[in-house]
Amino acid sequence: MTSLPEPVPGQKKLGLVIDLDTCVGCHACAVNCKEWNASGHSGPLSDFQSSSDGVWFNRVHTYEAGEGEDSRTVNFPRSCLHCEEPACVTVCPTGASYKRSEDGIVLVNADTCIGCKLCSWACPYGAREFDEGDGVMKKCTLCVDKIYNENLPEADRVPACVSTCPAHARHFGDLGDPNSDVSRLVAARGGYELMPELGYKPVNRYLPPRSRKNGSSCGSHDQISLVDLAAKKAVPEGKGAAFLRWTDRILSR
Repeated sequence: MTSLPEPVPGQKKLGLVIDLDTCVGCHACAVNCKEWNASGHSGPLSDFQSSSDGVWFNRVHTYEAGEGEDSRTVNFPRSCLHCEEPACVTVCPTGASYKRSEDGIVLVNADTCIGCKLCSWACPYGAREFDEGDGVMKKCTLCVDKIYNENLPEADRVPACVSTCPAHARHFGDLGDPNSDVSRLVAARGGYELMPELGYKPVNRYLPPRSRKNGSSCGSHDQISLVDLAAKKAVPEGKGAAFLRWTDRILSR
């Protein structure tokens, strides 16, 4: 079976931080990931070559959470979490699945993968997929060929899913550095890992949806009653005033 690299204090841990509050479920991350990893290097796919089948490294699930007035739609993107203790690596009989010591990215060597699917059975997050055409297992690579490409401007050296997100719900960086932008974001928003009780220590983090208050103005924690609005009751300045001014402009067009 495959061994994991020895942990080193302060080791780089590249990963994603996904904001469930701002993800709109547009699937742009999944589509751009598919294009980057499956379209080849000669140019974009033609209409005759394009296909939605095959392996998808990113998937977006949509759930309805809560009940009644407190219910909301939550879009939940899912891909490889690049665990610190990945079971998908330790069960691999050929060493095809491995974790890089320099940045913590979990990859698959297609030349030595025999397609036994043990890694997919071991992964509790469903992040591994079998490519029927190539006969090997595949997964998210954090676009390792893109993030280290020095021919690209530094701002573009991020995974395809991050660069294409229209809602800026995806963030990329070193989660092993407590002073990095992503680490500070996780600390500020109470970011969490998936199923920590399993002990695989996923690197990726999710930011929980913020609480919503009906009719609250953008950036305000004050609550305003929509019933009062319908009854045209006066609302004190500073309590939803920004929302009322915006509503008045829209309705006056």
